[in-house]
Amino acid sequence: MRSSKVSRQASRGGAGPLDLGRLPAHVAIIMDGNGRWARRRGLPRVAGHAAARTAVRSVVTGSAEIGLQYLTLYTFSMENWERPRAEVSALMHLLDQTLAEQVDEMDRNNIQLRAIGRLGLLPRYVTSRLDRTIERLSKNDGLRLTLALSYGGRAEIIDAVKAAADEVRRGGLTVKSLDERSFRRFLCAPDLPDPDLLIRTSGELRVSNFFLWQIAYSEIFITDTLWPDFRKRDLFDAIAEFQKRERRFGRVSERPSDR
Repeated sequence: MRSSKVSRQASRGGAGPLDLGRLPAHVAIIMDGNGRWARRRGLPRVAGHAAARTAVRSVVTGSAEIGLQYLTLYTFSMENWERPRAEVSALMHLLDQTLAEQVDEMDRNNIQLRAIGRLGLLPRYVTSRLDRTIERLSKNDGLRLTLALSYGGRAEIIDAVKAAADEVRRGGLTVKSLDERSFRRFLCAPDLPDPDLLIRTSGELRVSNFFLWQIAYSEIFITDTLWPDFRKRDLFDAIAEFQKRERRFGRVSERPSDR
């Protein structure tokens, strides 16, 4: 039986109005379904990736509109490197093009950008564009948008363990003093709060090696909508559903009927 902590949305709308005073601080999205979107239309997979740019723009703009503090998009995973070379190349060029096209709008919307992952694996022209975009938006203090690029949850944890072990070797940390709080500073973005809400598109019920450390107590929302069709109204529906839930973090419910 599916956990009550996971909600599916079969259709759009109807989730109710948002309470802007109770927004999740951090929303993370596993953007899935580009290939299926293209296949259903008899198009090559890259057409689905290209169409997904409209979804990204809508969700980022919508997040800024409602005053969301943090938004993380799972943009390119470590496993995605195993895709056909032509598809990977197309994805890199789309990323470069999207950053170039949307930087002015992000700046007008007071959005700050960062990227996490094994960024050294990205092509040089992509990291150059990424660096310039991050610098251009660095003085903004609105929505903090994070792109997870060449990212994997297991890889992040392994890299963090290696960094912590190196710190122990140098004498800056002891094994006895290592705990969740001290370990966190070795993660990709230690100042990024854990996601309150994790959204996955396309109806798949898995986390796909994303934020394995950070989503321990995230609320999960699954929608059957494929990512290229996802818009800010779908984001708002997910947040409205989130606002109906009671987050207990392992504690006893405060609702009398649930005790």
